[in-house]
Amino acid sequence: MLKYVARRILMLIPVLLGVTFIVFSLMYITPGDPAKLVLGDTATEEALEEYREEQGLNDPFLVRYGNYMKNLLLHGDIGTSYATKKPVIQEISECFPATVRLALSAMLVAVVLGIPIGIISAVRQYSIFDMVSMGFALIGISMPVFWLGLLLILFFSVQLKILPSSGYDTFAHMILPAIALGAQSVAVITRMTRSSMLEVINKDYIRTARAKGQKELSVIIKHALGNALIPIITSVGLQFGGLLGGAVLTESIFSIPGIGRLMVDSIKMRDYPVVQGGVLIIAIAFCFVNLFVDLLYAFVDPRIKAQYK
Repeated sequence: MLKYVARRILMLIPVLLGVTFIVFSLMYITPGDPAKLVLGDTATEEALEEYREEQGLNDPFLVRYGNYMKNLLLHGDIGTSYATKKPVIQEISECFPATVRLALSAMLVAVVLGIPIGIISAVRQYSIFDMVSMGFALIGISMPVFWLGLLLILFFSVQLKILPSSGYDTFAHMILPAIALGAQSVAVITRMTRSSMLEVINKDYIRTARAKGQKELSVIIKHALGNALIPIITSVGLQFGGLLGGAVLTESIFSIPGIGRLMVDSIKMRDYPVVQGGVLIIAIAFCFVNLFVDLLYAFVDPRIKAQYK
């Protein structure tokens, strides 16, 4: 198991190097002058040129990328913000907890709703409940996050005035953002759970369990769900990783000071180091979520655990 974990962590290195190169390249070719955005339109040409030289903005692409990777690999330094002059890691560390909290809240909504609905839909295939739930799942997948977020604010905050429309300090503040961000994940997990359950629910061992007189609930939960968990766990893991990176619009709509909102503001300011650092942190988090999901397989299926030895 330890060898497998070590091998997977080593495999993260080329992935993260590829992420840094792609993001650095995209920010390099993005139109705009960070010097003008930071110093303002009233700054003199001499001040602008001095700022560009100070930040290395006049250097060729390979020189800038090489300096960035040297600081990253040798010193663990992902840069300093052009706008605030603070270390990027400090900027991100102040915002990342809010993003994690939002993603965990949305994932809780997705799992608590998606898995039970998917199980019931599979057990009662082609029933009214099944058709209605699959209809709502289709709507959930199709509806954009920003549109659902605005509808929730309009109805629950403006019309009913029972939930706050912005912030993240209390439990009430997280309800609407969690629903808006988690709606698509609910739909995906519901459909995956239903599909995975349908594959095993008519297997011979399920019929044998029923023939032995076991209660239907025990047959469904212990035998059917237990053997259908691998695809469900995969879906949940991918959805959680996606929520970490996909919280940008939700944080902007509900004024949550997370990493997504920080990156949006940094893109507007052409604050390249913050954008690059934010993407790198999200990529690292996504990779470790996938690693955790792979290790979780071993606890669900003993056959997979045997392969790790």
